[in-house]
Amino acid sequence: MVYRFFADIILITHLCYILFVVFGGLLLFKRRWLWKLHLPAVIWGFSVQYFVWICPLTNIENRLRSLGGEAGYENGFIDHFVTSLIYQDIAPEIHIFIAAALLLSNLSIYFYVYLYAEN
Repeated sequence: MVYRFFADIILITHLCYILFVVFGGLLLFKRRWLWKLHLPAVIWGFSVQYFVWICPLTNIENRLRSLGGEAGYENGFIDHFVTSLIYQDIAPEIHIFIAAALLLSNLSIYFYVYLYAEN
């Protein structure tokens, strides 16, 4: 029971981290210092998608689920939860597209915030 609880905490943390990576650049409009946290998160998110790595949080969650008597999942978080809603399997080209979209969208936000937004 305790292992399942902590696995769920990891799952929620993982989701929050992904949301921060994807949308965290928008927080720079109010708190510019957040780039110090957001930029490394974007670099990690880009790397995980581009190189098709499995995030360590996925391994931790799977281990906790296993200890709690549940089955884990083989693929990464995005493959298992997000793309499984749309696709049966995600192609490597889609990973590259997601990585590029993540990088370009956040670079656009950074560019706009630092060059055009009011201080």
